[in-house]
Amino acid sequence: MGAQLSGWPCAGAQARAVLECRLSLSSGTHRVQDLIALVVQHGLIIVFATTLAARIGVPVPAAPLLVVAGGLAVGGALSLPALLAVAVVANVLGDAVWFAAGRRYGHRVLGLLCRISLSPDSCVRQSEALILRWGGSSLVAAKFVPGVSVVAAPMAGAVGMSVARFVGYDALGGAVWSLVFLGLGAVFSLQIQELLDALARAGAAATGLLVLGIAGFVLWRYLRRRRFRDAAAMPRITQAELHALIDEGAAPVILDVRSSAAAGLDVRHIPGARLVELSEVADHAPRLPRDREIVLYCNCPNEASAATAAQALRAAGLQRVRPLAGGLDGWAATGGAVAEGRPPPLSGL
Repeated sequence: MGAQLSGWPCAGAQARAVLECRLSLSSGTHRVQDLIALVVQHGLIIVFATTLAARIGVPVPAAPLLVVAGGLAVGGALSLPALLAVAVVANVLGDAVWFAAGRRYGHRVLGLLCRISLSPDSCVRQSEALILRWGGSSLVAAKFVPGVSVVAAPMAGAVGMSVARFVGYDALGGAVWSLVFLGLGAVFSLQIQELLDALARAGAAATGLLVLGIAGFVLWRYLRRRRFRDAAAMPRITQAELHALIDEGAAPVILDVRSSAAAGLDVRHIPGARLVELSEVADHAPRLPRDREIVLYCNCPNEASAATAAQALRAAGLQRVRPLAGGLDGWAATGGAVAEGRPPPLSGL
């Protein structure tokens, strides 16, 4: 960094002093200066707290912060090994909270997480696929998959992964994840320093742009969730209506469209239901009756998987198809009969 600062009046100072001196040269930029100085003075604490919060599920920019910290570490303002250590510890501690919750509460905590996911119809399915296919090593890959990252730890707990295996793989994943972003900061340290200088000079304008950026991100998340809900909007069958069909002897076809892994974690099902993978629903359409009601259920937020399956069946020409409002949990909560064990596959219908 010393070479990069040769044109500055404070170039002979140490890296920390140089950065503070740089900041003092700009006027009217106290807020941004204070923010940057705070990162330099308390970098390890900030990296630890931000990374921990991100792993718990708080929407904070942990990865960009690590990039900036990596850039500052090149000049000696922060210690790269110490940054790596606190980031890994924060990763494991944050994920351990959800791992413990998954072990204790199983599918219920997964449903909670998916309610705040950008892709509530797929976050658990993707995490299930990773865990079941790759085992503990999936915890490394999950760090880099949006939506799956925060679900992987409770899924590992729910499927019974041992504590030692979880901690080992999660620490490895945290180290790889942290090194990637710290490394990016190190490689682009000059550009990061130039950005910090620009922010310090811009002052209030930079603060305004930062606020606009955060607001834009929040708006994007909202619009994406709204588009998903609009796509899943279709008539539902209520718990009372399904009760009535069963009591009247209408013999509705009830399809459980949870994944095999989800059905294994939560072994309840509606009596008479048949299990079918979401990806295979359309293939079974020709064999399903057209003169009976077809009811699909899952345990997803907004009946996401059930609505997706219903749309696929309607596209195949079946019109008497509706998702069950509230899913399996809603059915059980209203006093509906629940059988234990995995439901038989639809192929046996």
